[in-house]
Amino acid sequence: MQLFSKTRAISAALLLAGLLIVVSALSAQAQTGASASAVAPSRLAAGGKDAAAASAAYRAVQQRLAQGWNTWDVHSVATQVLLPDGLAIHVGLKHNSALNGDAFLKDALIGRMDAGAEQVTPGAHSWDGRYTELKIAWRGHNWRIQSARDGNDLVVLASPLPSTPVSALPPTIVFSVDFLWNRPGTVLKREDSIEERGASGTVPVYCTCTKEQQSQYIALPMGGPYFAADFTAPVGVSTGKRRSVEEMEAAIARQKAAYEQSIAAAGKNGPIVDAIETTLGWDTIYEPEKSRVVSPVSRVWSVGWGGYVIFDWDTFFAATMAGIGDHDLAYADAIETLREETPQGFVPNYARPGGWKSFDRSEPPVGAITVLGLYKQFHERWFLEDAFQPLMRWNRWWDEHRQIQGYLAWGSDGDSNPANLDDGTRGTRAGAILESGLDNSPMYDATTYNQQSHVLEYADVGLMSLYIADCDALAEMAETLGKPAEAKELKDRAARFRSKLATLWDERAGIFLNKDLHTGQFNTRLSPTNFYPMLAHAATPEQARAMIEKHLLNPQEFWGEWVIPSIARNDPAFHDQDYWRGRIWGPMNYLVYLGLRNCNDEKTRGEFAQKSYALFLKEWTEKGHVHENYNAMLGVGDDVQSSDRFYHWGALLGYVEYLEQARAGK
Repeated sequence: MQLFSKTRAISAALLLAGLLIVVSALSAQAQTGASASAVAPSRLAAGGKDAAAASAAYRAVQQRLAQGWNTWDVHSVATQVLLPDGLAIHVGLKHNSALNGDAFLKDALIGRMDAGAEQVTPGAHSWDGRYTELKIAWRGHNWRIQSARDGNDLVVLASPLPSTPVSALPPTIVFSVDFLWNRPGTVLKREDSIEERGASGTVPVYCTCTKEQQSQYIALPMGGPYFAADFTAPVGVSTGKRRSVEEMEAAIARQKAAYEQSIAAAGKNGPIVDAIETTLGWDTIYEPEKSRVVSPVSRVWSVGWGGYVIFDWDTFFAATMAGIGDHDLAYADAIETLREETPQGFVPNYARPGGWKSFDRSEPPVGAITVLGLYKQFHERWFLEDAFQPLMRWNRWWDEHRQIQGYLAWGSDGDSNPANLDDGTRGTRAGAILESGLDNSPMYDATTYNQQSHVLEYADVGLMSLYIADCDALAEMAETLGKPAEAKELKDRAARFRSKLATLWDERAGIFLNKDLHTGQFNTRLSPTNFYPMLAHAATPEQARAMIEKHLLNPQEFWGEWVIPSIARNDPAFHDQDYWRGRIWGPMNYLVYLGLRNCNDEKTRGEFAQKSYALFLKEWTEKGHVHENYNAMLGVGDDVQSSDRFYHWGALLGYVEYLEQARAGK
C-alpha cells in the first residue's frame, strides 16, 4: 500500500516507520493554491459528513467485539486493556546501568526500524485475545510476555530469556495501571495490590513479586501506580485474585492448548490460519474517536497518523482475511471502511483522526467483491443491506467523476472541499496516481494529468477491470435484496465498460494494454494489473490462455521463483526494487489469483498459489514478519526500509493458498 506515497503527498521531510521521504510540493501548491503557512482554526476537518447511523445488527457486532481483555491499545502490543472500561495494564522494562545509560521502554511495537528500537517477534494471538505471546529484544535484554484469560480475569506473565546484557545490572520489569482514552475511573495503590474502580466495578490487580522484591521508589516517567521488580525470574500480574507464577503458567497453558487445538482443526490449512489469525490479532485495535474495533494496516502506521489510519482497499482485504475465523471482525473492517465515505459519495484513499480524509481521491474499488464474498460465507442479509447503499454511491461516483473518452482513469479533484491542508498532491498528477494505490508504479511515469477533468489521460486496464467486477458484484447484491432497477443499472454499466475494455486488447501483444489517451498510443509496460480482465470475466478463454502462456508463465516477464513482480522483469524499472517498481505485493497476487480461478488452468493456478505461500512463509517462519512488500529477486522484505514489517495485507500471499486448498477440498 501505500503510505510511501500516501505520505509522499506532504511537502516536507517525513520520518515514518523508519522511512525518510523528502518531497518537493511547490508545484502542487501552485496548482492547488495551498499555502505552506495555512493554519486551520481547529485540529478537526471542517465540513465533513458524519457516518450514517449504524444498524442495530451492526451495533451488536461492535458490542460483541469491544468486550474483555485484549491488546486494544494502538500504542503498544505489551499493553492489555479491558473493554468497555478502558482499564489498561502496561508492561514496560527499565534498562539499568551503574554509569550513564539508563533507559525505559514504556511501549513496544512490531516493526519499528529506528536505531536502537525494540525488536518484537510476535507469537500467537487468538482472535478474541484469550491467548497472546510475543518476544522482545532491547538493549541486550530478551524477554517473553504471555497473557491469557482465566474466566473473566487476566493473567500476564513476563519471563526473561537468555540474553547478552550490556550492563552488569539486571533490568527492572514494570507493570503500570491506568485508564485510557479519558475514560472515568480511579486507580488506588494498596500495600499488596493496585485497585481500579471503573464503569464495571472494582478490579484488583496483584503481582507475584513480594513486597521485598519490589522496587518501591524507582524513578519512572509515570504518574500512576505500578509494580516494579528486578527482572531475574518470571514475574506476572493477575486480576481478580492473587495467583502464583505456577498458577499463571497453568492458565496460560490451558489457553495455549485451546488455541493450538483450533489451529490443528484446520488441518493442512493450519499454518495459514495461524498466520492470518495472529497477524490480524496483533493489528486489530480499539479506536476511541468513533468507539469501534477495527484493523488498520499496522500499529506503526496508525501511531504515525495520530491513532489510526484506514486505507480503502487495504482494510477491505483485512475484512476478507478475517472471514476465515472471526466474522464479526470481518464485518467491522468492511463496514467501518464504508462508513468513512466522503460527502462526495466515495470511499477515500485514507481516513485518520479528526475527520481528515483524502477528499480529493479514492482507491481501487474492491468493496463490493469483498462484501459479496463475506455474504456468501455467512449469509446474513442485514450485512448486504448495510453495505449496499454506500457501495452504490461509490460505484456511481466512478462513472460520473473518473470517465474520459468512455474509459475510466485515476484522478484527483483539487477543488474538493473540505481540503486536507497538509496534502500538496490534491489536484495534481501525483494525487491522481495515488488514487491507483500503486504510488510510484512505472506504468504512470509518462502520464498526463488533465487540469479540467482532474483525471489522468490514461485508460487503465486495472481500474476498468476492478470496476466491472464491482458492478457485477453489486448487481448480484441488488438482485438478492430485491432491487431490480439498481441491478439493471449495474449490469448495463458493466456491459458498457466491458465493451470499452475489449478495445484495449492487443492481439499482437496477446494481452490487454493500458492506453495513453494523450498520445493515442498503447503503453507496453506490463504489470499484474494487465491480468485483471480475467477477474472481471472480460477476457475470452482464448485471451486468458494467451495472457497466461505469453506473459504470466514467461520467466522474462512475471514467472520465476518469487511471483508476481509489480512490473515485468524485463522492464527497466524492475531492478529498482523500490516499492511498486518491481517488488511483490500481496494484493496483486490475490487479485491475479482470483482471475486465475475464472480460467480453466488448474496447474498454473495451483503453482501460483504455492509460490505465493512460499514467499510469505520465508520471513514469517524466520522472523514473524508480514511484509508490506517483498523483493522479487531475493524473496525477502527486510532488504529495504520502505516495507513495513507487520502490514496485514502481506498475509494475502498465504490466503491465496488457503483458498486453493479449500477449492481443492484438501
